[in-house]
Order: sequence, then C-alpha cells, then structure tokens
Amino acid sequence: MKFLKSLNIVTKIILGLIIGAGLGVYVNATKVTFLSFISIFGTLYIEALKAMAPLLVFVLVMDSLASGSSSKKESQGIKTVIILYFVSSLASSVVAVIASFVYKVDIPGLVASENTKEVINLYDSIKGVMISVVSNPIKAVGDGNYLPVLFWAAMIGLAMKQASKEAKLVLHDFAEAITNVIQGIIKFAPLGVMGLIFEAVSTNGPEIFIDYGELIVILVGVMLIVVLVVNPIIIFICTRKNPYPLVFTCLARSGVNAFFTRSSAANIPVNMELCKDLKLDREIYSVTIPLGATINMAGAAVVITVMTLATAWTLHMEVTFPFAIAMSFVATIAAAGSAGTAGGSLMLIPLACSILGIPSDIAWFTVGVGGTIGVIQDSVETAVNSSSDVLLTATADMMVNDKK
Repeated sequence: MKFLKSLNIVTKIILGLIIGAGLGVYVNATKVTFLSFISIFGTLYIEALKAMAPLLVFVLVMDSLASGSSSKKESQGIKTVIILYFVSSLASSVVAVIASFVYKVDIPGLVASENTKEVINLYDSIKGVMISVVSNPIKAVGDGNYLPVLFWAAMIGLAMKQASKEAKLVLHDFAEAITNVIQGIIKFAPLGVMGLIFEAVSTNGPEIFIDYGELIVILVGVMLIVVLVVNPIIIFICTRKNPYPLVFTCLARSGVNAFFTRSSAANIPVNMELCKDLKLDREIYSVTIPLGATINMAGAAVVITVMTLATAWTLHMEVTFPFAIAMSFVATIAAAGSAGTAGGSLMLIPLACSILGIPSDIAWFTVGVGGTIGVIQDSVETAVNSSSDVLLTATADMMVNDKK
C-alpha cells in the first residue's frame, strides 16, 4: 500500500491500463464471467464525470464573469483566445481533409445500401441547434448539453456583476466546492481506466486494434500533426517565439490527464492549476478555460471530418476536395457544440454525414464504430482538445502582456 501511495497519478493510471488490458485479454480468451464486475469501475467513473462536468462549467463561467473586472486587457485577451480556438479548429479540419484524400480508409463492416442518398434539410438542423441554445438551463445541465449551459451561465454571470459581494463570495465558494468534487473523482482515474480498457478488450478482443487499425492510424496521426505541427505554427506566428517548450508542458501537465479522463470539462481543474503555475492572467484564463472545454474542439473536428469522409469512401461516393473543405468548416462549427464529455464529438457525425447525403442509419453505424475504438480515439482527441485550451490561452496571454 505504501508503494502505491508513493506513485503519482499518471503512473497509477498506466498500471490500471496494463492490468485492465491483461485481464480483458484473459476474459476474452477464456470466456470466464467472474471478472465481469471490473467493467463497472469504468462505467461509474465516466458517469460521475458526466454528471458533474456540466455543473462545473456552469458555475465556473458564472463565477468568472460575475467577479471579473471587465478591463480592456481582459476583453482583448478573451477575444484573442476565442479567435485562436476557431483558427486552430479550422486548420485541424483542413489537415483532416487532406489526410483523408491522401490516405483513404474504409469503415470495417459497413456495407452500402441501395439508396446512399437522402434529402436533408440543413436549415432545420441549424435551426434546431440555435433553438437548443436557449433551452432550459437546468435540463441542459442534466443532459450535458453544453451550448445552453454556456449561454445561460454567461447571461447569469454578467447579470451578477451587480450583485453584492456576499452573493459573489457564495458563488465563488460553490465553484470551488464543485472543482474539489471533480478533483476527488479524478483520483479514482486508475480504477476507471482499468474498467474502461477491460470492457473494450474483453468484449472485442485484442483484434479491436487490428480490425480498425487503419482508421485508428489516420485519426491519431492527424491529431498528432495538429498538436506537434499545426498549433506550434499558430503559436510561432502569433508570438515569434519557440512554441515547443510550452507545447510539451501543456501535453505533460494537461494532455496526459485528459487522455485518461476523456473529458475536457472534467479536466478544467487541472488546466486552471496549470495556468496558475504558468503565471497567466487569471482574469483571462478563468473565462477561457471553461469556455475552451466547450468550444475549442480541434480534436473533435478531426474525428468528425475523418469519420465522415471514411464513410463516404466506403460507400464509393465521389466527394470533391472543395466540397470536403466546406463540409469540414461546418464540422468545425458543429464541433463547438459537441459535449465536453467522453464520446461527445461522435454525436456530430450524423450532421456532417447529412451534408454529403449519407443516410442516417449508415451515419449511426459509423458512430458505433467510433464508440468501439473510443478507448483510443476519444482519449487522444480529449488530450488534444484540453491541452490546446491552455496552450492557446497562454499564447493569447503572451500577445496581450508581451510576456517571455
């Protein structure tokens, strides 16, 4: 026990990953059932994060806006971060399109139906998203619908600027309490990861990494390009400084933890602590980090674009490069509304598929494939999304304050 206590959280998570994979292979090969209970750890872990993450975003955004000073520097910094979020996501989508055209992969098990086209009213889809923004905030928190959570948190937070100091203090204490709860849940990450990898391997067998190998390679490959090439180029253009020390710091401190939690929203406390250690402006990062967990979705844009085009290639559809770029832009905007919890981006694949005229039943089959490889795809995606929150916030902070 003393040995385990002496290990840091990342080492414990890696041990959980190895143990879960080993037991999963054993159960898949022997078909024994007495170890099936292990998967419950993963389910409990993810459900706990999904339950608390929307509430965390809601109270943190309210607290940040209510207690902010509304200074010119703060406004400029937040605006700069939002622009960087969307530039990064758009660039990621373009890279995903290029990679998908260069290295075309199929969706294993997907068979084209007689009718691979259906009429989709894109206007109704956009209208539905806009209406959902003003839906009931209490229900939105319960459903994990982050767009209305963000919208109403911003409205209430701005309104509370006129509130008494006592009311703001209560809100701040409540935000701190929710943050502490999330940090407490994250301490159980080793058990959660063990349960998640156990369920994936025991159900599908180690063949999961072979059958979907090409799809995993292109998804992970593009996201690595985003992290190690695209984002550094953006940072260098903005700051004229070597971006890699900051890139590697964000990956080590934020990306690794996000890889295992698989939730950008649940990784907010980790990112806030990292921003504090980097000595960034709290008036900026207290707003942009919770905001980034919702709208900064470079990894999600990659997943939506690659999975949608892979579906099109499997159906032998002819998609022009310019049209694919246009689809990727829509995917980027849609990605800003994907949930900041595990598997949130997969729910946007049917919308992107509808732009290409792919039937919904086929689109949802693709979603199912994404869920199957989620133990890898979703983990890497979240690491990209969450580490980029700090990376781009730090970039904007340097631009505003001209820090070295």
